[in-house]
Amino acid sequence: MIRTRFAPSPTGYLHVGGARTALFSYLYAKRHGGEFVLRIEDTDVERSTRKSEESLIDDLKWLGFEWKEGPDVGGPYGPYRQSERLEFYTSYAEKLVEGGKAYRVYAESDEIEKLREKLISNSQTPHYTREMLESLVTPEEVEKRKKEGKKPAIYFAMERKNRVLNDLVKGDVHFGSDSMGDFAILRSNGLPIYNFAVVVDDALMKITHVIRGDDHLSNTVKQIALYEALGFEIPEFAHLSTILGPDRARLSKRHGSTSVSEYKNRGYLPQAMINYLVLLGWSHPELKEIMGMEELIEKFDFDRVSKNPAVYDEKKLTWMNGQYIRKLKDDEFYTVSKAFLVPKVFPEEEYATNRKWMIAALSSVKSEIEVLTQIPEKLQVYFNVPNVNEKLRVSLEELGTFRAFKELQGAYESMDEWTPASVLKVTKQIIKETKVKGRDFYHPLREILTGTTSGPDLVSLIFLLGRENVISRLRKFLEV
Repeated sequence: MIRTRFAPSPTGYLHVGGARTALFSYLYAKRHGGEFVLRIEDTDVERSTRKSEESLIDDLKWLGFEWKEGPDVGGPYGPYRQSERLEFYTSYAEKLVEGGKAYRVYAESDEIEKLREKLISNSQTPHYTREMLESLVTPEEVEKRKKEGKKPAIYFAMERKNRVLNDLVKGDVHFGSDSMGDFAILRSNGLPIYNFAVVVDDALMKITHVIRGDDHLSNTVKQIALYEALGFEIPEFAHLSTILGPDRARLSKRHGSTSVSEYKNRGYLPQAMINYLVLLGWSHPELKEIMGMEELIEKFDFDRVSKNPAVYDEKKLTWMNGQYIRKLKDDEFYTVSKAFLVPKVFPEEEYATNRKWMIAALSSVKSEIEVLTQIPEKLQVYFNVPNVNEKLRVSLEELGTFRAFKELQGAYESMDEWTPASVLKVTKQIIKETKVKGRDFYHPLREILTGTTSGPDLVSLIFLLGRENVISRLRKFLEV
């Protein structure tokens, strides 16, 4: 069975690049009837927090990901936090030492840094060997440090040979025999180095496909060597292209929002985020742009993933978000709008009590919305009483259409029922009786009632404003 994983570090928010990696991992597993695993890589104890972990999980769930194995649900290959798996790393590091494939180093970090600087100053690549590292501390000093309780780091003895990675995205990637020296796998404090921990975890969790950003490509030669040394089966690798900003520089904070939670708070829908993220490096066989999760699972595979960097275009994401908003059913739109209206615009009780009216009002402005944060502003046409536009008043008098609006006020006041159909019928009747052209009537009427020149369908607007509000606004304009 195909098993993929997403393994973020809980040191901040879920970045859109990380969300894309999670998405491609998720789609590939689901496409092939496999499992998607969530693992938390929290061995950076100074920066990792449980709050960040919770935020990451919330964002992934908001995007629509589901998993049967992870820190929040458990599973057969747990624990799923690296901080709870230290015994595994210690055990496998010791096995490598016992097999002569790793060794203990008692040198301090500053001593190793001086070695690095010396190699660089001699125009040498800072690739360490066992002899180099062991020469930093005399046997006598080693014994002294042991007696003082000093714990050694453990370094992996890198076998120097050529290696080839058959990457699912990049194709064949060649690593020369001199591409890497010996490297640390376990710190003196017992915490694992990333490249070691990830190999142990992926192997023990039976991960078959490692899907990640191509910034990890240079780590892969180390990890392949570790798989070989530990006797683990090497998984398939897929390194995804970098995401660039509009200026072709690596996407970062200076390009604007880069975290999923920011987009959530700015009123983007998860289905729009998913749809847009998948297009950052993948294309539909029929080059479709609007696709739901089910279709993505059905169509996704690596044969259509590009090797080239993807350019992040927030304008396109916003356009796509508008498309998804318009696809929402009215009751769905009411539900997602709540977070942007309650309690800042409406108390929760009022929002619930007036559900029918709210659904209709929201539906009337839906076509104008690209992000949900625009909703409060668009709804203001129902609540803001406009000032009288004197220029409009003079213009209507000059056109000779002023009387038509007085007739309309009177007709509205005498209506037996207030429905969209009756509003439309009476309005058309007044236009016919006063012989006013439609274009000279409807646009001014909207401006009289709302102070704007565009907005919801006029009949819907008049109905939802209610008879009293409409008559009051007409009277205010006409009786100045």
